Amino acid sequence: MGGLRFESIATGRFSRPMTDNVHVLSHPLAQHKLTLLRNKEVSTRGFRALTHEIGALLAYEIMRDAATKPVSVDTPVGRTEGVELDGKKHAFIAILRAGLGVVDGMLSVVPSARVGHIGLYRDLKLRTSVEYYLKLPGEMDNRDAVVVSSVLASGGSAVAAVDRVLESGARSVRFACLVAAQPGVERFASVHPTVPIYTCAVDPEIDGNGFVVPGLGDAGDRLYGTE
Repeated sequence: MGGLRFESIATGRFSRPMTDNVHVLSHPLAQHKLTLLRNKEVSTRGFRALTHEIGALLAYEIMRDAATKPVSVDTPVGRTEGVELDGKKHAFIAILRAGLGVVDGMLSVVPSARVGHIGLYRDLKLRTSVEYYLKLPGEMDNRDAVVVSSVLASGGSAVAAVDRVLESGARSVRFACLVAAQPGVERFASVHPTVPIYTCAVDPEIDGNGFVVPGLGDAGDRLYGTE
């Protein structure tokens, strides 16, 4: 089969299965770009460009089973039959702030998609995710949604964001990120076992500051040049 190849991490580097709904993008081009993205010496401009490019590659595969409809078009020398996406029924939901960089790349492949935003921060005392902003497209019951983040670390924000999108009545929901951590994947799968995860790598752990190890560092700071 052509196109990008995903593999279940249940058959990959980990000794125990987690879920068949986790897919790791193993395409050499994506893995090359991820390696460049991880490098702490890459510039803000370079980090932004790589995030955009990987987002496009993720969207390409996520849209593999998108609904299409037949259409006829006139070329400069004749008429032919083709297909186009079946309506503007796709929504990318960015978890602020670093999810925006990935969504920008996805929009380069699916420019007709609607975009929503979810703002979350972690309450250190309560150890829960607190929502401070939510704006979703209308008619979510007719849309296939992809919740997008830069990383899946502990899983708290990802779970909370998917909860909200499911509450909106979205027709289907998937989750996408650049890099995930094994503990976060396990937590996410325990709450949302039927929601597929698309990522470029599953790293083994999270450090005491909540960063994926080896991960990317603070993706938001690296994407926007902040400290």
